[in-house]
Amino acid sequence: MTYRQRMSLFAVMDSVIVLTAIFFSRFLVTASFYIVTIPILVSSIVLLISHHFYSLKFKLYKKAWEYASVEELLIIFKSVTLSILTAGLVQQLINHDIYFRVLVVTWLLNILLIGGSRFCWRILGNFVLNKANNKKRTLIIGAGSAGIMVARQLKRSNEAELLPVGFIDDDSRKMNLDILGIPVLGRVSEIENIVRLQNIDHIIIAIPSLKKRELNVIFNECVKTKVKTQYLPMIEDLITGKVSINQFRDVKVEDLLGRDPVELDIESISEYIKDKIILVTGAGGSIGSEICRQISNFAPKKLLLLGHGENSIYSVDLELRNTFSNSSIEFIPIIGDLKDLNKMMTIMKNFQPDVVYHAAAHKHVPLMEEYPEEAVKNNLIGTVNLAKAASSYKVGTFVMISTDKAVNPTSVMGATKRLAEMMIQYFDTVSETKFVTVRFGNVLESRGSVVPLFKKQIENGGPVTVTHPDMVRYFMTIPEASRLVIQAGALSKGGEIFVLDMGEPLKIVDLAKKLIKLSGYKDDEIDIIFTGIRPGEKLYEELLKKEEGYEQQIYPNIYIGKRSLIYVNEIEDIITNYLIFDKEDLKRRLLDLANNRMMDHALLGASF
Repeated sequence: MTYRQRMSLFAVMDSVIVLTAIFFSRFLVTASFYIVTIPILVSSIVLLISHHFYSLKFKLYKKAWEYASVEELLIIFKSVTLSILTAGLVQQLINHDIYFRVLVVTWLLNILLIGGSRFCWRILGNFVLNKANNKKRTLIIGAGSAGIMVARQLKRSNEAELLPVGFIDDDSRKMNLDILGIPVLGRVSEIENIVRLQNIDHIIIAIPSLKKRELNVIFNECVKTKVKTQYLPMIEDLITGKVSINQFRDVKVEDLLGRDPVELDIESISEYIKDKIILVTGAGGSIGSEICRQISNFAPKKLLLLGHGENSIYSVDLELRNTFSNSSIEFIPIIGDLKDLNKMMTIMKNFQPDVVYHAAAHKHVPLMEEYPEEAVKNNLIGTVNLAKAASSYKVGTFVMISTDKAVNPTSVMGATKRLAEMMIQYFDTVSETKFVTVRFGNVLESRGSVVPLFKKQIENGGPVTVTHPDMVRYFMTIPEASRLVIQAGALSKGGEIFVLDMGEPLKIVDLAKKLIKLSGYKDDEIDIIFTGIRPGEKLYEELLKKEEGYEQQIYPNIYIGKRSLIYVNEIEDIITNYLIFDKEDLKRRLLDLANNRMMDHALLGASF
């Protein structure tokens, strides 16, 4: 119905109500059929004119009554009351008398009939125009303001496929109440039973301010129901209008880390990146490319994208140029190999970077067990070459990305990263450059992470392969890992190993189960099989060695580990002779040195 049609309909309806109400009031007050008198006729005309005047003034006819609330009722109250007062004033002027009882009854009838007509219109919209056929019975978790907005929107929307039938809330004051005609059915701990009793088809978590740990608790209860679960968008997105209240998103695996993400200290980062020359190695990788994206937000003068794979460097360069086309940042793609010392020296000499983020590395544990010499060349020699070049050309800050697998390593990959950490700490003692290391756990969705593997296996109908039922890992998101790296550069004084407090580790098998659930499958539809621990893997990872400990927290959830012994001479020996060692001997030497089992020499110096 068009606006003009709606306005005409309500205007005619109100006219009939106003004109007849005063005559009916006269009959009720006098109990006589002699109701048509000159004063009553004049009063009816005055009431009609004044009612429409005040209705237009207060925009009564512009209201969408399908969404009416207390505000609309107040407008009716004001319009009717002022029109009655106007009629009383006219009676006093003309007749020198006011029909108080008639006007009071007329006021009551107008409020009842005009308000009732709007209420009937809303009922018509809710129950006739907006039928619940084929809609999914939906349970809303959270009976706060956001949950009520969701329920109201779903009830009013003709297009919505969801029908709210109940709330879940742990607030005891809301138990057994009806909100918008929808009952509060119970607490979070009762979700499984309520879903079964109410035949729920869909669950919406409508608490935008929910912390990750609390979301994890709620989602674990939802998982038991085998019902699709979605999450209300962030409150910031709702306020800014990026999304509407009925645009729900699926719960993502990163929502289930059980902690809130690390936020950046924008001011300190801006100081050391803005208008500076930044070099990122491994810029085509999942971590390196995200570092590039986030750094670009701080307007560096130049961003050097160094990588070995031409396709990945080309892709990230093209993406950054498109995304930041309105900025003055100069993006410079560079194809080069960290093992080429002369190339690294040339890059440092030609571009004179202020900050280096070293994200390039071999990180696949089983592959590096098979080819330990490649791990040495890329993870250790490549890092040393880059550090030497940075030191020679007086780079301001050098940030190396390491891994929790470098702590008490049982794999070649972890051992080479641990030895690279030692060399970074060594270079900090002999160079004007500030050398620091950032250490964190597994990165969700990164190349080589279990999450993309699990998703692919689920897409193919299973089975999902997990190495061991008791295997646990620390997890963080790609943006979170990149933020930690950038923040570490701003906080560094030189020689530190920065560690993120990553909360509680997750069982890999639990992660697999949650991914199956998030993909819309039930537990019995996708099998999980255990394949056994692979060479070099551990059941659990650590973020710091025992002797490193937590020295101090310098930023929320970011700690500095204590320095440990560095074996530069022994590392130099491996770098010099790794090609003459057989595979098993090389693996043994790497692991012994990384685990401090070769303690013949302390830090005495080196020929680097």
